[in-house]
Amino acid sequence: MNNDCPDGSIAEAEAVAGVSILTSTRNLGYAGGCNLGLRQAKGEYLVLLNNDTEVDPNWLAPLIETMERDSTIAAVQPKILNHTYRERFDYSGAAGGELDIFGYPFARGRLFEQCEIDRGQYNTVKDIFWASGAAVLLRKSALDRVGLLEEDFFAHMEEIDLAWRFHLAGYRITAVPESLVYHQTGGTLAAESFRKMVLNHRNNMLMILRNHSFVTLLWLFPLRLLLEGMTIAGSFFTGRPARSLAVLVSFFSLISHWRTIIRGRRLIRSTTPGRERAVLQRMYRGSVALEYFLTGAHAVTELKKSMEPVQQRPHG
Repeated sequence: MNNDCPDGSIAEAEAVAGVSILTSTRNLGYAGGCNLGLRQAKGEYLVLLNNDTEVDPNWLAPLIETMERDSTIAAVQPKILNHTYRERFDYSGAAGGELDIFGYPFARGRLFEQCEIDRGQYNTVKDIFWASGAAVLLRKSALDRVGLLEEDFFAHMEEIDLAWRFHLAGYRITAVPESLVYHQTGGTLAAESFRKMVLNHRNNMLMILRNHSFVTLLWLFPLRLLLEGMTIAGSFFTGRPARSLAVLVSFFSLISHWRTIIRGRRLIRSTTPGRERAVLQRMYRGSVALEYFLTGAHAVTELKKSMEPVQQRPHG
């Protein structure tokens, strides 16, 4: 897929038999570029795989087998380790993504910037809240029901927004550690990129406003804004003014994307039966941000509240 990519990799891919290239004359972002391929794909299962990944030779078979066993699973994620430091979980999804009720994402093996060493502590096939867009197998029939990635996000959080819709529609998302992928985090946008920080904060709030019910937003969103205010103040007083500015810029960008919020809420009403209570129970029922920054929790196993899975079976 050529999403306005000038690095010469397209010509190299075209030389491989059986490869089809879809071309865009402008950069559609991660969401738009993936949708370009998803709209053309005809298979029962579809793969999203970043161009800065290296896959284990047998990575795909366990994912397909998991899908085949249970038609309620809409997405399956492999274990994702760092491409350079291969004993360490990767920032982008680690061993499966989770979400707290305030919308802060984390993963089994990664809390904010803290990535754990893989010691087998997450070697269990387990239901998760979201699967990383860096490497994921998707069920096409589920996509046909809930819609594709939200292109106005451009990049970051779009896979979590999609996962939220999957849950509202009654689907499950699963992590399969037998499947292994190595990912070079920050290959497109560095972690401290100002644009990346703005997109992360803006899209995260867009996701909350698109997917939570109006009643939930009445009490939750003011608390989320308070947490954002703490981020602004904390970043400024710890010598990271760029982060503070990025949060402020994200607020203005959020206002200009009101149509994205309305479109998302309309999509949910038209495609899902409205299962917010069940989805809220699937989230972490606390603030990961407060536990990380105030109490020093740096691993999922150190979080105070229960992270018991919906369904779990030993990895054989």
